[in-house]
Amino acid sequence: MSDHDNSQLELAHNFVHYTDLNIFLTGKAGTGKTTFLRKLREESPKRMIVTAPTGVAAINAGGVTIHSFFQLPFGPQIIPKAQNGNLPEQTRDINRFSKEKVNILRSLDLLIIDEISMVRADLLDAVDRVLRRYKNHNRPFGGVQLLMIGDLQQLTPVVKDEDWEILKAYYDTPFFFSSLALNETRFISIELQHIYRQNDALFIDLLNKIRDNRLDQEAIHILNNRYIDGFEPKKEDGYITLTTHNQQANRINFLQMNRIDQTSHTFSAEVSGTFPEYSYPTEQELILKTGAQVMFIKNDTSHEKRYYNGKIGTVQSIEDDIVYVSCPGEKEIATEPVEWHNYTYTINEKTEEITENLIGTFKQMPLKPAWAITIHKSQGLTFEKAIIDASAAFAHGQVYVALSRCRTLEGIILSSKIDPHILKSDNQILGFMQQVENNQPNEQLLQESRMAFEQSLLTEINDFTPIQRRLSYCNKLVKDNEHILPDQSIRVCKAASDAFKAAVIEVSGKFTGHLNQFLINNPDVETNKQLQERLSQACNYYSEKTQLIFKNFFEQFILETDNKAVKKSIKETLNKLENEVNQKVACLEAVKSGFHVSSYLQVRGKASIEKAGEKTERIVPKSSTERVSEEILHPELYLLLKQWRNQKADDLNFPVYLILPQKTLIELTDKLPKDTRQLKSIKGFGDKKVKQFGRELLSIIADYCEKNGLKKEGWIK
Repeated sequence: MSDHDNSQLELAHNFVHYTDLNIFLTGKAGTGKTTFLRKLREESPKRMIVTAPTGVAAINAGGVTIHSFFQLPFGPQIIPKAQNGNLPEQTRDINRFSKEKVNILRSLDLLIIDEISMVRADLLDAVDRVLRRYKNHNRPFGGVQLLMIGDLQQLTPVVKDEDWEILKAYYDTPFFFSSLALNETRFISIELQHIYRQNDALFIDLLNKIRDNRLDQEAIHILNNRYIDGFEPKKEDGYITLTTHNQQANRINFLQMNRIDQTSHTFSAEVSGTFPEYSYPTEQELILKTGAQVMFIKNDTSHEKRYYNGKIGTVQSIEDDIVYVSCPGEKEIATEPVEWHNYTYTINEKTEEITENLIGTFKQMPLKPAWAITIHKSQGLTFEKAIIDASAAFAHGQVYVALSRCRTLEGIILSSKIDPHILKSDNQILGFMQQVENNQPNEQLLQESRMAFEQSLLTEINDFTPIQRRLSYCNKLVKDNEHILPDQSIRVCKAASDAFKAAVIEVSGKFTGHLNQFLINNPDVETNKQLQERLSQACNYYSEKTQLIFKNFFEQFILETDNKAVKKSIKETLNKLENEVNQKVACLEAVKSGFHVSSYLQVRGKASIEKAGEKTERIVPKSSTERVSEEILHPELYLLLKQWRNQKADDLNFPVYLILPQKTLIELTDKLPKDTRQLKSIKGFGDKKVKQFGRELLSIIADYCEKNGLKKEGWIK
């Protein structure tokens, strides 16, 4: 399959690569959605992860389940009402992510959701809440681009009656397109039209009529001509029966296997690492016999491509760990166990790219008994010959899925006639799909969206409000606690705020107008030479000023207080501020040599990754040499007294402020009391504290003064 043969696939490719629009990629069965996903993963420069609603779908897509990656519970994804302004404890515990996962979320450009037709609206909104939390609070899905792949005319989400009783108060329909977050965005839908699985125009037209609930009498007549009462296939014909329920399929397979008078061979799967049972692609204990009809459940990855997922054959012989399978008109296929992989996503320490990390394997014969299979499990498979029993169809799209698995109309046998009433349809889906069909994007929208995306990145580069917000919050914390913080911290905070506002915020505001003028002449950012030159100069200026202002800020800011809660809060705020500054500077440095979307996204993604420990150590040094406020007259004495205070607090198991508050420490250092009378004049000292600690403190102060030539008459030692 080539994208050059399919303009819609090429359009979809370009919208994913060159814009940030959310995309619903749909199409009839066999239009190449799975192949498109595989190629996209190989070619896209965007940082992405692949998810799916079920374990088997995730394994098939080479991704992870939505619930596991976003750590979401099963059941309705509705946030409970707050009590006294706080969410219930179980709600707050849901999304406690590891540092690894937080880094992935922060650096993510593209989220792919395969089999989106099976995703409920509330689940998509739960994904939105997680992404907003770790990316951009103000944008749907945190500003991450969504690529949603699937066909609403096939399998739809499972919605229990009791779940819908809860959800209907929030959603018009349970389908993904009713997501509140998705409807805050301008998402486009691309419907693939070219069908690769079938070539017969009559059969394709028939499938389209079933899919769109447009069956007329002629179509029903053609379809029911495939009904053969009491049809019994020959053993060598290779027919598989598609049923609506697991129980039917299991019963057929069990009966057929028992009819074979041959020795049973049991193949036990080898499971290593993490591979949940609900994701097993076939039976853990697989029982086969010579003469059994089997289906391959994996594509052959060797260069010979001997089999594909859904190929039907018959077991000719079994020798040790090799099963010989024959297919009509072909050589026997010597089949050995193969591996399925379960991945998780990690950040590569060297490249800082999002990478797939193998965490588990399932090794088993790529076969399963195949006289029958459920329609649900046939999703994505292709059959040459099938007997379809859809008389008990209970869900929207089941009949269409079953019929569309076959390459030809001649390969279908109906075990019961198709009655139009079993072609269950959903008017809400039909209405949405009608809108999709009538509003297909075109090349003009692609170019407009590409330029809008480039310009939004340009605006982002020139936007320093995230840093300003962090710095303002730091200022607020310091002012609110100025009575327990060094005066120097308050002064340094204000100086940084004033300098950043004058040198960066005000300048960037003026430069926005210049950028807009450049774009009027040529809206294509990457080819606009004049804009590129000025942008390079601006980024060089911004980078120098930002680095200088915050270098001084972090070097001069003293985080010194006895209040542990305040200290922790300010420390966390400083960490977040420094992360924001470092990320911005990395992006500015990258654009100094020219702006290109792909390289900018790459740098931005890597810069958003927090490396454990680095930031904290630079802000609040953990070494024995501590920084002391410049306003303290005798810093060496201050550290000696502080060390004594901390040791005394440990010995007595008291909080440090009950021994000596911070302000008292500073006053002791400044006034250098020489006797108990002067000691009592210092705030925080009464008779009891003088009696407890006075002699020790006066001794430390006297030793310091003697050592530094400050000895006076009357020192008490």
